[in-house]
Amino acid sequence: MTLASILSPERVISEMRATEHWSAIVELIDHLIARGLFPAGGRESVLEALRQREDQRSTGIGGGIAIPHAFSDDIDEVTAVFGRSREGIEFNALDNAPVHYVVLFIVPREQYNLHLRTLAAIAKILNSGEIRNQLAEADDAAEILDVLELRTARV
Repeated sequence: MTLASILSPERVISEMRATEHWSAIVELIDHLIARGLFPAGGRESVLEALRQREDQRSTGIGGGIAIPHAFSDDIDEVTAVFGRSREGIEFNALDNAPVHYVVLFIVPREQYNLHLRTLAAIAKILNSGEIRNQLAEADDAAEILDVLELRTARV
C-alpha cells in the first residue's frame, strides 16, 4: 500500500481554511465525516485521541509538515486525509515554522505495526523538497494526488 493508495480526490483539501493547529485537525476530521469516510459517531472519540497525541508532542515535524495520527475502534482500515495550506498553519511545529502540508491518518487500534509503517512512509515522501515544491504548485486535489503517486513509499 502507498500513501497515494489510501488517498483519493475526496480525501484531499487543496486549500485548508484553518490557520491554527487544533482547528486544522477538526477541519480534516469534519471533512472525512462530511464525505462519509469516517463515522460521525466516532468524531468525539477520535478528536480526543488526536488531542491526547498532540498534548504529548506536536505532530508538526518541521519542514512545513504535520502528521497528526490516532487509533480508533470505529474503523477497519487506515483512514487518511491530506490538507494543504499555501498560507501556512500555526501548528507548534518542532522548527516553529508554519505547516503547509498536513496528512492526518487514523488506524484501527489493533494495527499498531501498520501505524508505524504509515507514519514512516508519509514522512519519507514529504521529506523531499522536490515533492513539497510540486505539491505547492498543484492546482487541485487531482494534481496533488498525481504528485504523491510519483513516490511509491510503501505503507
